[in-house]
Amino acid sequence: MTPDGLAAALLPLSSWRAADEPRASDFDLNPGLIPPSEPPSEAAVLVAFTPREQGPTLTLTRRADTLARHTGQIAFPGGRLDPGEGPGEAAIREAMEEIGLPPGAVRLLGTGDRYRTGTGYLVTPVVAWVDTLPRLTASPAEVAEIFHVPWDFLSDPNNRRQDHYDLEGVRRQFWSIDWRERRIWGATAGMIVGLAERLGRAAAGRAA
Repeated sequence: MTPDGLAAALLPLSSWRAADEPRASDFDLNPGLIPPSEPPSEAAVLVAFTPREQGPTLTLTRRADTLARHTGQIAFPGGRLDPGEGPGEAAIREAMEEIGLPPGAVRLLGTGDRYRTGTGYLVTPVVAWVDTLPRLTASPAEVAEIFHVPWDFLSDPNNRRQDHYDLEGVRRQFWSIDWRERRIWGATAGMIVGLAERLGRAAAGRAA
């Protein structure tokens, strides 16, 4: 995998428009559930690839136990767009705030498919390349842990499954990926699955 090859499979950041509809969502596995009527909040996450000897890894976080929402869940660095921001700017800013990733170390490549969550967010996964990962420092108010997972593991269909939970008598399905003692699930897993499928289609097209 190279940065240029990865970028060729993505949507250009310049084409992003807030009015664009999401191409994936928590509701894809739950067609009987109806999305909330109120407009979702715009957010962005940084999907940062770093080359390693055995293949690239992605940087993920475990959210702080003190947060009011999504406590302890696995996530990409990211958050809401500030007024006037695009997704690339927001993803870089949030990565600096949450894990101390310097903006100068980040090469933005494009975006994956926008993802609507069941909790009221429309998330743009901003894909980036970080040639050399500097020493990262977690913001204790937001992040309990920073870790890195091989992309080959995350993108392997054999390592994902559909799980569910029951809430108020309604069953909700979601993607889940286990990495060692950590469970990557929900929107984060959904965006990983979507990106893996996008890159797989691009690779198949080049091979044809």
